[in-house]
This record gives sequence, C-alpha cells and structure tokens, in this order.
Amino acid sequence: MSDQAQLIDGVDFVFFQTRDFAAAESFYTGVLGLRCSARYRDIGGEFETGGFTLSMLEASFLGQEFKPSCSPVAFRVDDVAAARAELEAKGVEFRGDIVDSGVCHQAYFADPDGNQLILHHRYAPRA
Repeated sequence: MSDQAQLIDGVDFVFFQTRDFAAAESFYTGVLGLRCSARYRDIGGEFETGGFTLSMLEASFLGQEFKPSCSPVAFRVDDVAAARAELEAKGVEFRGDIVDSGVCHQAYFADPDGNQLILHHRYAPRA
C-alpha cells in the first residue's frame, strides 16, 4: 500500500458529441428530466445527473465528423422496470429485455444521436 495521496478525486464530467444541441437538450431535459446547468451559446451545454455532469457539444463546432459514443453511460435509477416504462411512454425505444446480471438490473437505449445509455440499478451490496 502506498502512502501517496490518491491522484484521482472523482469524475467531473462525461462528454458526448451531438449533431443538434437543441434536439439533444430537448431529450435530456424533456424526456430524461435532467437539468441543463450551463449552455455554450447554441452549440452545447451541461446536464446534471446527481453524480456527474454530462457535457455535450455539436461535433461541427469541434471541426469533427459526428460519431456517437459507443461507451454507454449508466444512469442510476431506483427501479429499472418503472423507469423504462416511463421512458417508453415518452417514445424511447429500448434494445432487448431488462438484463439481470446477478448484481444489478440494466436496460439499454440511446439518445436521438445514437449515444449509448443504460438505466441501471444495483441491488446486491458491493463486496
């Protein structure tokens, strides 16, 4: 064991590209219910999840070709089935059934840009 202080203190934000920030903002605030805590003109902004910030910018502003994130962000919820039903009622399409891994429930979906997302609830205590 090292006596050295821990270098990493936490996660400040996760970053996604978007093609259209207005559409992304509508999804993340109107459908998922996240608060937009900062806007970067009309090209990006930040959404608060309670555990970290989801930062988003239009790919064209970065001079990049848009590519959706293939690394999913797992949003913690109390009840995956109930949260899934609520989002399905708002038009969100899920891939497959709810997964029970033996320690958690998960449901997979994507935002309008194709960025991968998960509803997640850990029901087993951490070892």
